[in-house]
Amino acid sequence: MTGSPRSGRSALAIDNDAADDVADIYNQAGDDYGAYADGDPSQPFAFDGMHAYADRCVWDVLETRLADLRASGARSVRFLDAGCGPGTWLRRLVMRAQALGFSSITARGFDIAQAQIQRARLAARNLSGLPGVSLTFDVADLSDRLPEPDCSVDITLCLYSALSHLPTERLTDIATEIARVTSGHFITTVRPIGSTPTAFVDSVENVRSLKHDHIKDRCEIDLCDGRHMAFGFHLFTAVELRSHFAGNFEIEDLRGLDLFHSRFTPDSRWNPVLQADDSHLADELKRLETAYAASAEFMDRATHLLLVARGRRTVTRLK
Repeated sequence: MTGSPRSGRSALAIDNDAADDVADIYNQAGDDYGAYADGDPSQPFAFDGMHAYADRCVWDVLETRLADLRASGARSVRFLDAGCGPGTWLRRLVMRAQALGFSSITARGFDIAQAQIQRARLAARNLSGLPGVSLTFDVADLSDRLPEPDCSVDITLCLYSALSHLPTERLTDIATEIARVTSGHFITTVRPIGSTPTAFVDSVENVRSLKHDHIKDRCEIDLCDGRHMAFGFHLFTAVELRSHFAGNFEIEDLRGLDLFHSRFTPDSRWNPVLQADDSHLADELKRLETAYAASAEFMDRATHLLLVARGRRTVTRLK
């Protein structure tokens, strides 16, 4: 995705091919991706999936920002989810905004994978028709200009490595475009350079072979069911992630998520069921996460990096 053009082809053509590769992977993943990434879609706030600890951390940030907005007197809210997949996070925000008493909720999610957008629309059909709610999902590319007006979005999401599929040389321009439409907060998560391996659409136990080329930002995976996946994917350092967004946003938080949980929490597929109360282990893991999440020596070895930023451009809100 990031190399120079070959065989006389333009960089744009290469970018389009790379985008097609990514779209194909998530289109073919079908319902399995939603279950793998977000858990049971009928229980959106259970947070018991593969990345339960990180999910809870991200949700705490989103819920706090949303509650603060409501406490300020705002009655309307607008969300944008860039790379929304099956739309789980956007549905969570809409449901929570309703519970908090927002009377006007506008939410748009988009993704490059048409099959995931179809699933998002299906899952959101009961929310979309509620009074005061405008919830839509579109097939679109994060590299394109956003249709939202300047300073119109209160919370913009770009979660779980949507940014990693993009050419790194375009990220600052993409950050500028996101900043143009975001008057409130931008929240993103990406995979750092020291993270554990992932198969993106399935658990690692279903992988036959996996290889990431860090020079070319290219990942190749063979799954046990015979599927072969090859696509662009960039692993970030915390310093690098900050550099792409600091010019357009005020960075409020940058930390590693899940430094210890995925490595130390017992796995029922392998470890015996513990009879003793494991609350002490849970408390100790939480303490360690808090102590080292923002440590320069540890952040790049987390499972995900979380960046929370506030837009520098503001507008006078109609409450």
